[in-house]
Amino acid sequence: MSAITRILPKRRLSRWVGYFMHWKGPSLWAKLSIRGFAWLYNINLDEAEKAYTEYPSIGEFFVRRLKAGIRPVANAWAVHPADSRITQSAPIDNGTLIQAKGLTYRLDEFTQDPDCQKKWAGGCFLTYYLCPTDYHRVHSPVDGVITNVRYMPGELWPVNEWSTTNVPNLFSVNERVLVEIETDLGPVGVVFVGATNVGHIVLSFDEAIKGNQKGPHIFQHKTYSPEIPVHKGSELGMFRMGSTVVMLYPPNFRQKFGSHLDLGPVVKVNAALVK
Repeated sequence: MSAITRILPKRRLSRWVGYFMHWKGPSLWAKLSIRGFAWLYNINLDEAEKAYTEYPSIGEFFVRRLKAGIRPVANAWAVHPADSRITQSAPIDNGTLIQAKGLTYRLDEFTQDPDCQKKWAGGCFLTYYLCPTDYHRVHSPVDGVITNVRYMPGELWPVNEWSTTNVPNLFSVNERVLVEIETDLGPVGVVFVGATNVGHIVLSFDEAIKGNQKGPHIFQHKTYSPEIPVHKGSELGMFRMGSTVVMLYPPNFRQKFGSHLDLGPVVKVNAALVK
């Protein structure tokens, strides 16, 4: 597995998969392929905003919106950002995050933010894994204002269980986008982590920032003035295929809610994170 994955042109392969998934062929092809995709991954078609026959490609169905009211926003300080499975949750001590048993990665390398220790060291993090079955739009877990975004180019390793337990510094090596939201408890980081076959990461509030595009891949740090207001449940962006979200919470959050988190292994977007 390791040898094959290492030699694959992961970035180019991901773009090809993205093109194929968004190819708008004959309407009959779209209907059959989407129906087959939904059957293969046991997707609940009744939750989709539109009938599956109205989507022109698997890719557009993959980033489908949900029917209004399907995921009501909980009355809690923080909610879960995505339909997903929580694979890791722990304090951020000594500037270190847990990738898997026996593997860690550094907060500074992961965020590429010179002020990251002041913002999140002593806080806590949660890792959310989105599989193909899941709804693939990511929503704000908190009320606040978006202050800045960092686009960090990198590799596109898979983020499945094999990779997280075998590829050192996986989340710091892969392409990612960090959205920083200022709250009354301090800055909250929402990190979109790219992966193999993620066509690209798209932000709903800033279409200029996209992952896995052709051409040179250059680090970007964009500060917003005025800052962008955001509410719990507001859409932040989407993965054009499945991947991972890492949430970074500041020390004040850990002090207030650290022992009161709802960490069920499978969670739904907008459900309460804090009890």
